[in-house]
Amino acid sequence: MKANLDKCKGCGLCEEVCPLGIITVEGRKVQIGTGCVECKTCLKVCPEGALVPEAPTDQPMCTSCPIMCRIPEGAHGACMRYFNENGQIVRHGRVHTYEEVMDLVGEGAGAGPIGRPLITGIGSGTTYPDFRPSPFIVSGVKDGVDIVTVVTEAPLSYSGVKLKVDTDLHVGEEGKKIYVRRKGKRHIGHLCTEEYGSKILSLGGVNILTSKDGLFAAKVLHEFLQGKKIKVEIEDGTKMELALGKEPEIGGIIEERMRVGCGSATTGLFAPYMFEAADEVIVLDGHITGLFSEHPSGRYLEKPRSPIGLTGQKSTEGRYFLNKGSGWGGTDIVNPLDVVKEIDTGKCFEGMTLLITETTGRKSAFYRWKKDRFIEGPPSPEAVTFLEVLKESCELSRVSAVFAAGVGGSARAGVTKNPIKLTRAVHEGKVNVTVGGARPFIFPGGGINFLVDVEKIKHGSIYLSPTPSFIIPVEYTMTLETFKEIGGHVEAVQPVKEALKKKDKDR
Repeated sequence: MKANLDKCKGCGLCEEVCPLGIITVEGRKVQIGTGCVECKTCLKVCPEGALVPEAPTDQPMCTSCPIMCRIPEGAHGACMRYFNENGQIVRHGRVHTYEEVMDLVGEGAGAGPIGRPLITGIGSGTTYPDFRPSPFIVSGVKDGVDIVTVVTEAPLSYSGVKLKVDTDLHVGEEGKKIYVRRKGKRHIGHLCTEEYGSKILSLGGVNILTSKDGLFAAKVLHEFLQGKKIKVEIEDGTKMELALGKEPEIGGIIEERMRVGCGSATTGLFAPYMFEAADEVIVLDGHITGLFSEHPSGRYLEKPRSPIGLTGQKSTEGRYFLNKGSGWGGTDIVNPLDVVKEIDTGKCFEGMTLLITETTGRKSAFYRWKKDRFIEGPPSPEAVTFLEVLKESCELSRVSAVFAAGVGGSARAGVTKNPIKLTRAVHEGKVNVTVGGARPFIFPGGGINFLVDVEKIKHGSIYLSPTPSFIIPVEYTMTLETFKEIGGHVEAVQPVKEALKKKDKDR
């Protein structure tokens, strides 16, 4: 790639997306370093037409994906998997066995003869163009049954990541767009529903990856999958800093604890402690706020009904829906006493106690009735005990993720000459699909769409091609009989021991 400096305005978009990091902007002009593989990623984002492909070189071409990198001696291609070694394009790495991968992630795929692959797709290479047999089709014997495992590293353009962020804090309205700042504001996903104590973020997906922000979105997602922290913004909402397996930072607040349940569930779980903690306990929560003495659990324990009524929409006895917001428990309540709509003062007595808390116990306030109002003061010993039990019952907040994609496309050709037979066999349970040795959830219906916990896949096994697409290791394991029935590439089968003898050494 070469640059027309007269056209370059120094916007830096090319520098941001270059997969090899060899492009820089100096003095408002682009500079292209050594090692360019002509992947043309920079060309796709340059608004000025300042970048021009070089004439074809004698460097060997990698044909493992549509990018067709021209890789110089001793260098990697754009995906960082393939390497020019003495003029030959080779897969940089080696095939991993199932056992060594499980030693790293600590969880098996499944039971039964086809429950575990003979080898994984990690380090195997691709089938591109897809009509070829997969790079490794191996056979072995398990429990007296002849088994076949077919592996590949599949480029998946129709893919994305679903993030689960453990927090009660309000981050924005469902359906709002999610952005990152990468040489401008880039649309990378949207805010999905709230699940029990968590916010779900949908990042990537085909419509975003094929948009004008697709390359930026793919790069951000790949950074996240590599364990790096990413900073995102919710449209009309808050900012978050997220890293896989770490506690989230939301609006500048590091979330430490995930709630044990909604306000109603918390009331039911800890009713005996609440009974002793105060004359009335309110659990503020953006999902369901609980009023203990009115709640069925309080009634069951024969807690006297307090003269307090709550604001919000009453769902059922002791359960209220409040407005969402950045206040206590993800509600719009900033001053905790504002949750109290009415008090029958004639039924109040001197010293009557009220405890208001979030579901995590992070924020709490204790009040005593004096003359004609509630006055905040130190909590009773019983209230302290309850709050300690509540906090100890909350798990640590973290960011987790599942990779969402499908292997029902052209990559099936690496397994069989009859792709629809493979799809049907998967849904019939005759073929077991794993992702880097990890067991995914296969969606019902057509295709082979799946979700897989990215923390169950060996770190560093998901690559990025600037088409853009994510490249993941996939294994199909079945009996030899099934492999023949679905029209598998029987001619390409080799004993697993022979295949492992041929695998490249680590570099």
